[in-house]
Amino acid sequence: MKAARIYGEKDVRVEEVEEPTVEAGMVKVKVSYAGICGSDLHAYHHGLSIPLDGPDVLTGKEVPLTLGHEFAGTIAEIGDDVTGFEVGEKVAIEPLLFKEDDPFVKEGKYNLSSQVGFVGLNDDGGFAEYAAVKASMLHKLPEGVSLEEGALVEPAAVSVQAVKESQLKIGQAVAVFGVGPIGLLTILAAKAAGASQIIAIDVSKERLAKAIECGATHTINSMDEKPVEKIYEIVPRGIDVAYEAAGVQPTFEAALQSLKKEGQLMVIAAFSKPVTVDMVQVLMKEISITATLAYRHIFPDVIASIASGSLDVKKVITKKIKLDDVVEKGLELLLEDKSQAKILIDLTK
Repeated sequence: MKAARIYGEKDVRVEEVEEPTVEAGMVKVKVSYAGICGSDLHAYHHGLSIPLDGPDVLTGKEVPLTLGHEFAGTIAEIGDDVTGFEVGEKVAIEPLLFKEDDPFVKEGKYNLSSQVGFVGLNDDGGFAEYAAVKASMLHKLPEGVSLEEGALVEPAAVSVQAVKESQLKIGQAVAVFGVGPIGLLTILAAKAAGASQIIAIDVSKERLAKAIECGATHTINSMDEKPVEKIYEIVPRGIDVAYEAAGVQPTFEAALQSLKKEGQLMVIAAFSKPVTVDMVQVLMKEISITATLAYRHIFPDVIASIASGSLDVKKVITKKIKLDDVVEKGLELLLEDKSQAKILIDLTK
């Protein structure tokens, strides 16, 4: 079968490999669609977090690895000791990896395991014709939810988790700083949760146009306007919740400044470097700052929201490509073309 394998920085090769074998407790999935994530981009442009000269601490796997943790497909083969699934069923994959004996995992908070990783970054993933995963990672897709939408369940789960864990109430005003795929999905989730005003902030006019499509009521291009001043023009008392999906100091500061008293800053983005916090402002406004890491126990809710039509994840899809084109038309294009949001790899043919 074909698979997109990463060997190191700027070194992803589409090559022929053997189909994965199905061990007890595992299921082989015929991949239909796989989304390219910012984590895949980071791995391609800067290298994987696992060592290049030895096994991964969490999984024992070594480079090269098959990329891809946002994917959906149909069940092709079922291993021993697996019940509740049938060959041919449509499924989305929850790709989080963790230590089974970790205290937080035992409490059900598996995303807070002391060692956490992803299929496709710490183990072979879904940029391939077939993927073998633990049966516990599978979530059935009901009629009416397409496999394209199934590939978006994973990134949507990140945003839905953040909105669900925030203090947003129906009728309140929010701002989303950074409207890449996660920011766009956060707009969709905030709209579904009842936000009355959703302000999108970014430096890309193309992404801001996409934000309007996804439900933003206002947009601010921070290259042309001062975000905080503009936000207070729209919502004079300040916003109730700011979602930080950009992951840089300027957006963090602007998000903090734009909050009303007793407002909340919800951090979704992974920051590449530490940020400084104006604690005087936090104190004087009694602001709460919190964050969510990935997701837990949220896939069923996301799938149900997609099925009901309240979460129209298709709006973030901007391009579909073939696996052979994953580097040129995917990993390279996403860095250059800011009009792109979610690029899906089409493995249906």
